[in-house]
Amino acid sequence: MKKITFILFTLSFTVGFSQNITVNESFTPQQLVQKLVNSGCVSISNFSVSGGNFASGELSYGYFNANGSSFPFQEGILLSTGKINSAVGPNSNFSDDGNNIGWTGDSDLNSALGLSNTFNATTLEFDFVPNANNISFEYIFSSEQYLLNPLPNQCNFTDGFAFLLREASTTSYQNLALIPNTTTPVRVNTVRGSGTICPSANEAYFDTFNTGNYPTTYDGQTKILTAQSVVTPGTLYHIKLVIADEGNGRFDSGIFLRAGSFISEKDLGPDRLIATGNPLCNNEVLTLNATQAGVTNYQWYQNGNPVGTNNPTFNVTTAGTYSVEIDINTTCTLTGSIEIEYAPNLVVVKDNFKVCDTNTDGLAAFDLATLKTQIFSNLPANFTVELFDSTTSTTPLPSTFTNTTPFQQIIYARITNIQNCYGNIPITLKVNVFSQTFNDESIGICNNTPTNLNAPSGFSSYSWNTNPIQTTQSITVSNAGTYIVTITNTDACSKTKTFTVVTSEVATITNIDVTDFDENLIATISVTGSGNYEYSLDGINFQNSPVFNLPDSGEYTIYVNDKNNCGLVSETFYALSYPKFFTPNGDNYNDTWQIKNLEKKGLENSKINIFDRFGKLVKQIKAGGTGWNGTFNGNQLFSSDYWFVLELTNGKTVKGHFSLIR
Repeated sequence: MKKITFILFTLSFTVGFSQNITVNESFTPQQLVQKLVNSGCVSISNFSVSGGNFASGELSYGYFNANGSSFPFQEGILLSTGKINSAVGPNSNFSDDGNNIGWTGDSDLNSALGLSNTFNATTLEFDFVPNANNISFEYIFSSEQYLLNPLPNQCNFTDGFAFLLREASTTSYQNLALIPNTTTPVRVNTVRGSGTICPSANEAYFDTFNTGNYPTTYDGQTKILTAQSVVTPGTLYHIKLVIADEGNGRFDSGIFLRAGSFISEKDLGPDRLIATGNPLCNNEVLTLNATQAGVTNYQWYQNGNPVGTNNPTFNVTTAGTYSVEIDINTTCTLTGSIEIEYAPNLVVVKDNFKVCDTNTDGLAAFDLATLKTQIFSNLPANFTVELFDSTTSTTPLPSTFTNTTPFQQIIYARITNIQNCYGNIPITLKVNVFSQTFNDESIGICNNTPTNLNAPSGFSSYSWNTNPIQTTQSITVSNAGTYIVTITNTDACSKTKTFTVVTSEVATITNIDVTDFDENLIATISVTGSGNYEYSLDGINFQNSPVFNLPDSGEYTIYVNDKNNCGLVSETFYALSYPKFFTPNGDNYNDTWQIKNLEKKGLENSKINIFDRFGKLVKQIKAGGTGWNGTFNGNQLFSSDYWFVLELTNGKTVKGHFSLIR
């Protein structure tokens, strides 16, 4: 029993999945047109149909029904370039009837599509009088030429069809079978899906390539398309629906027309949508006009709800779908609808733009191109922004603009869509001033001893050029280098302060050079070391120069201090000179003449020869001795000038003279 149940289920499933359309060739031309129109708002007459003359008596036109299948239309009319019986699925069949028997093409179709070699034409024609200013009907174009595995030359196979409309009193046709919003006719090579070697085209309007279980034999089809035209109410029109093979009779094509879809409706104008770039402007009022001659009662609806007015016009102030019903007579109620959207209110990311002034005058250059990007980053397509200094100005501001009002100024962003709807949004330009100034510093560190670098306090943020970046007010460093801190205040303005850190150390005194015996005694101190040094002879008063003018000969101490507090060193030195006079009078003051401190400089073995003015040697003394007492052979010499020659042990000789005074 379980096995039987399974088999029955499978058979039931297969039958349900394999439903195909059915066709009926018994309908008269009038009955076919009545199936298509089925509206009291369109008067129809003068029906005719023509097509293939098959020996079997089968026709290339007739009625179809979806028969519970997945075909998009429940019922309607089928016009084909072959037998409509051959259009019945499944798709495993092949509709190729036109290749076995040929009949003529259609000259009107040739003219409409620019063709010259059509044949196997099927046409349905009738006259009609519309009660409204617009007619439309729905159709699907199907063809065996939508091959899943075409040969390269088969990509050019394309049967032709057209829906030709004219006023009955004229001869010039208008083709309604066009790709939406274009003048391109719908054909196999103008609407095709991707997935084969043939190039795709207008793929948005292609539905599917059909496979084995599809309810028709055609290998592919378009989506549901709408043919429509503006017409004049009460005017007699003639319409011709025609399809034909072109070039060869292989691979039949068919037009499916939805039953009851041919309607006359009130045209309220194109939909006003954001997607199509034509929404209404903010606060714009659109007047819908449904005026119909001889009619006084109109019913308006918004989103399906009555709005309580029976006027022929209606003012739209909010978005929605608006429709109208117009009672023409007992058999005709005209309808019309339109969808309305309003351009969105722009969400401004921010309504102010700040820059920092490099001085304090409150004037700064603003990059308005960047401003537009930052403030209006969410601007929809088809909108433009220009900036003006007032709401009435017609001259846009330049991309770089310096405010004319110090510190703060309002400009206006004029936002315009393609309908020239515009609005003015005030934008505040603000100039922030960083008034504080910072002096750079040079700091020494002793033998890589860590030291703190302290930025000024009281600011919003700090950023040091260290790796990694440090964001504290103070940082500790151990290495020499240039440290830059960016200081930012509460207005997001920044300044920098530079710390130059150098390595420092205690000085090493390498030489003290003294101009001994010169008229001007000068001491020059030489040191080594990486520090920044200052010099002093008393350890209290320091100078930057290592050169000193000495007041007299004698013993001195030089002090060398590292300005970065790494340490102080000192060294004693001696400046040599000779007395310019002496007074040997027994008062124990300047009673002898001697050159002092020679021994302090390692010159203790130097000799001093003293001569009178006649060049006579009167005394030879040694460094470090008691000196000369002004006598010669025990006798006091007269007051006079005397000369000396100092023979230094380093090989140098110093000469000079002095006075003996009694």
